[in-house]
Amino acid sequence: MSTSLFRTSGPLSWFIGTIMIIVLLTQCKKEDGPIHDHRPSNQSSEVIEKWMTLQIRLMKNATGVPNHAFSRYFAYSGVAALESIAPGIHGSDYWRSKWNGLTGLPASTGIGSYYYPANANAALAAINKSFFPNASAIDKAAIDSLETALNESFLTTQPQPKINKSNEFGKAVAAAVYNWAETDGYKNANAPYTVPTGAGLWKPTPPAFAAPATPYWGNNRSIVSGSTSNTLPIAPPAYSTDPSSPFFLMVKKVYDASLTLTDDQKAMATFWRDVPGVSSPGHWLSIVQQVVHNTDAKLDKAALAYALTGIGVNDALISCFKAKYQYNLVRPVTYIKEVMGHTEWNSFLGTPAHPEYPSAHSALSGAAGAVLQKLFGNVGAITDHTYDYLGFAPRTYTSFMGIAEEAGQSRLYAGIHYQQAIDQGILLGKKVANNIF
Repeated sequence: MSTSLFRTSGPLSWFIGTIMIIVLLTQCKKEDGPIHDHRPSNQSSEVIEKWMTLQIRLMKNATGVPNHAFSRYFAYSGVAALESIAPGIHGSDYWRSKWNGLTGLPASTGIGSYYYPANANAALAAINKSFFPNASAIDKAAIDSLETALNESFLTTQPQPKINKSNEFGKAVAAAVYNWAETDGYKNANAPYTVPTGAGLWKPTPPAFAAPATPYWGNNRSIVSGSTSNTLPIAPPAYSTDPSSPFFLMVKKVYDASLTLTDDQKAMATFWRDVPGVSSPGHWLSIVQQVVHNTDAKLDKAALAYALTGIGVNDALISCFKAKYQYNLVRPVTYIKEVMGHTEWNSFLGTPAHPEYPSAHSALSGAAGAVLQKLFGNVGAITDHTYDYLGFAPRTYTSFMGIAEEAGQSRLYAGIHYQQAIDQGILLGKKVANNIF
């Protein structure tokens, strides 16, 4: 007779075999079930959403930071969030292999060691404290309050030792990511710079006639290795003052549009002004937060969207600013006043203090829209409520790239960019997104 419990005949053997199966299945459920249930792919994205909302507020209230520089806060915070929950994500090494020089991440003690929402909470609290050291006392208190409130909510279902271990891991991730961020070159972005002079070259613009902003931003290290490769836009039309030349006609399109702006075009330009506001990177962070919420994304997807959209924005702006200071192209307001002779003309919105080509709004938006399209696909109508707090009517789009294209086009109606700068900016951003993936 066989001695296998599963093959022995007779009532007793059948009974023992059945009991053994039940015991084995019960053990599997005890050991594997909680680990599986607590993976980031099964967890709510609420913790990410709440920190996104607070970071948008911190960006809005921050002073002394150039608009485009908020891309770093967005991107590195997303990386910290993603890496904090990486032990629970199958295949997370794929993305880690793309980070350009990140070292010092803590070693994981195992999938079941952590409560992943607590990991993300600790990481995002720590990195926001590091990025916003000059926040107001009220905003600093808001960071502490959110961190504490979330931890207290976790303790209603999780043991204190697990939350402690999660907090320790999340903070160690944040420290590694912040230290990495501090070496990306941003501190040298405003090194001494001599503005080139000559026909068709950028010069300070009214009303402030400010010095060029961050002329060396294009030297920053990208977050993803190779993301900016082969993304330099084609050269703009050859400079000319001839009324029949492609350059003159390109500028004339901006001037002509300014004479017939519709209420919707003005609303579009104002909606995408972003300063004052939540900043341009912050505007896209707001869109990500809304999409994560409306699609009921889980914790892993929310963190991935946070990281990759921010990286797209950050790395596209590096490539864009490199091109800006390579081409050093004159802004519309200068040409319209000095060449076309419309000395009283002013752009609908103020002109930023850096060269025209390509459009930074278009570049960062092209990257963000392309990343979101890859991650979420077609989700139907998307309504952007970012500026409800300012009393602006929300704007609705049919796709993520539709958002990006409007953000870019708004700069022509604002009177601060040429159509080719917009088109090439969008293309640059899409190339960066493709490189990231």
